[in-house]
Amino acid sequence: MLAMGLALQLRDFAALLRDRPLAILFGCAAQYAIMPAFGAIVSHALGLPPPLSAGLILLGCCPGGTASNVVTLVAQGDVPLSIVMTVCSTLAAVFLTPLLTKILAGAYIPVDAVKLSLSTLQVVVAPILLGSSIQTAFPSVVQFVTPFAPLMAVLASSLLACSVFSENFVRLRSTIADASSVSGNFFSRDIGIVMLSVFLLHFAGFFVGYAAAAIGGFKEKQRRAISIEVGMQNSSLGVVLATAHFSSPLVALPPALSAVIMNMMGSTLGLIWQSISPSVSENETTDITNA
Repeated sequence: MLAMGLALQLRDFAALLRDRPLAILFGCAAQYAIMPAFGAIVSHALGLPPPLSAGLILLGCCPGGTASNVVTLVAQGDVPLSIVMTVCSTLAAVFLTPLLTKILAGAYIPVDAVKLSLSTLQVVVAPILLGSSIQTAFPSVVQFVTPFAPLMAVLASSLLACSVFSENFVRLRSTIADASSVSGNFFSRDIGIVMLSVFLLHFAGFFVGYAAAAIGGFKEKQRRAISIEVGMQNSSLGVVLATAHFSSPLVALPPALSAVIMNMMGSTLGLIWQSISPSVSENETTDITNA
């Protein structure tokens, strides 16, 4: 979040809000409609235990991740739109992430929306404002640091997810075994189910996000940006909120696994789209529609 703030110039942000208000509004609405809904649908369809269901829903209720901006660049999508969507969905997360988690996951385990909101404010908004303030006060320093900021952000997110998974690995295994009363290879099979649920959640975000943008009449570059933004979540925020506000370590498992699965899926999609020119893809879509 600090890296995002360092790269964010408020005047550019305001200009983009003026130029693409409909696309930004549509993308943010899709972010908080598609992913939370499919988080609940997938967890119910696979019959996940309550803590894992809550974790998957919490992941779906998180805003778009900063990695989506890099993937959009690789995929020849609308990068400015992706950046502004990330910022807007991140700022909206202070209210929408706790509210939607409370509504959708409250049936599984208790959710304190107020504490979630305060934590989101600390983790998300404060670093962005700090980064933007540093950029204004020390532009020369920020100009030197900015090229390294994305790498540091990716490393920080990766280390955060890995630390949570490794720290809770033994507890996760014993908790699952106790809950299931099944020995042998159940742990590996259960992890496979959680990985499948995370995969299906992100796949739904990519696919439904692109389809919704196409139905909405947006151009190909904007469709790609919206698809990637909807499909890629801020899994680090999910890990932080899960470990801070839920007693079961299982709640943090879907966001922690997402940090790996989501980036693999997003990178693969970005490379596929990189080989397909947006103009060619848009012409093909137009021809099919006319036919």
